[in-house]
Amino acid sequence: MTVLEAIQKSAEFLGKKNVESPRLQVELLLAHLLKLPRMKLYLNFERVLSASETDALRELVKRRGQREPLQHIVGSTSFCGYEIAVNRHALVPRPETELLAELGWEFLVTRHPPLVTALDFGTGTGCIAIALAAKCPNAKIVATDISEEALSLAKENAARNNVAGRIEFLQSDGFAGLSTGSRFDLIVSNPPYIPSAEIETLQAEVRDFDPRSALDGGADGLDFYRTLAIEARPFLNADGKILLEFGDGQAEAIRRIFEDEKWIVEAVKDDYSRRARILIANMGCGR
Repeated sequence: MTVLEAIQKSAEFLGKKNVESPRLQVELLLAHLLKLPRMKLYLNFERVLSASETDALRELVKRRGQREPLQHIVGSTSFCGYEIAVNRHALVPRPETELLAELGWEFLVTRHPPLVTALDFGTGTGCIAIALAAKCPNAKIVATDISEEALSLAKENAARNNVAGRIEFLQSDGFAGLSTGSRFDLIVSNPPYIPSAEIETLQAEVRDFDPRSALDGGADGLDFYRTLAIEARPFLNADGKILLEFGDGQAEAIRRIFEDEKWIVEAVKDDYSRRARILIANMGCGR
């Protein structure tokens, strides 16, 4: 079987399994298997796959047909240009979260004290903390998560990207694990925001493979925003900011939650698809 024939047959199989963009998915799997850049497959359409390569591809395509995420199959994903290992213990980083990280490091680089500090609340794979540390060499990042397994993955990712020395990983249920005197210039988070009853309606790749604890935001999806609005203030420097990602249609409810707790909502930013996605707020002092 040639490369082109393998792509065509596998894409047809994935299409019948309702996998989105089936041909692209096959090309990425095959490129991973053959250790080639995807575009180089087009220069090798007539190459005949060996029996072992054919068997290996068949197994990868079968897994994808069972709706296992592509990122889990290949073992990693790119986030802000950094390679991030993924598994079932943490949410697979989404493209829209790259904007959250970018807004975070753009704020941190404006800070001039000898040491700039940031808290990544619910770090998961560590992707946001890693991007902040890599882009802001003078920053010290604290990254928390309730999951020991997620923190183990995040530590691995920090080491892979050469920033482990500037990120402190801390197992913590919310803010409980932080010392009373901890203060940060930035608190950033992509907390769980899916309403509990909606989780079963999500794509199988998310519903069956992302940890429920990284998805479930309570009855209305807003539990973690209430916690942050109430509990974050003592941990934020007077002129600091909080940046939060949220789900579709949640912008106004989250704005009200923070304004009711006397935060100043500076902006609500759209993602790349022009959907409201990120809230930026401060405590209204030291400005």
